[in-house]
Amino acid sequence: MHRPRKDYERDLTWIKPSFLWMMYRCGWGLKQDHETVLAVEITREGFDWALRHACLSHYAPGLHADQAAWKRALRRAPARVQWDPERDVHLNPLPYRSLQLGLAGEAAGRYADEWTVSVTDVTPLTHEIHALVRAGDTATAERLLPGERVYPAGAEALAHLGGTTP
Repeated sequence: MHRPRKDYERDLTWIKPSFLWMMYRCGWGLKQDHETVLAVEITREGFDWALRHACLSHYAPGLHADQAAWKRALRRAPARVQWDPERDVHLNPLPYRSLQLGLAGEAAGRYADEWTVSVTDVTPLTHEIHALVRAGDTATAERLLPGERVYPAGAEALAHLGGTTP
């Protein structure tokens, strides 16, 4: 017997590991329907599983045999990756990219039911940092940013996604 799919398994759920890229996307929590900013902690095992089972969100000639092969892989993949320019505190693009990880089907189910460790409302922090940036106090704003570091995925985990490690 096949179980019915839950609502969150039907559409893409995006993991945006970069705080400042998320601020760019949600307009510091001021865009309509993006007023609440949540920090979701997930397991390392879950994130690694999603990377292993992901497909690049666009066709890349050096990575895919041809466009048809990429389309087949994308249809089968429970996760997809896109690389977007990282952002500074003024939300200007930086010369390097951050990974965005879209989850659907099995990956979205695992994310919701197995991988999630904690959910924290960081909307007040978002607004505090934004106010400091608007006031020109970028040094204080940068000190309040959540700590981020390069994810130690290893080159083999990112090779099929067009990524490299430093």
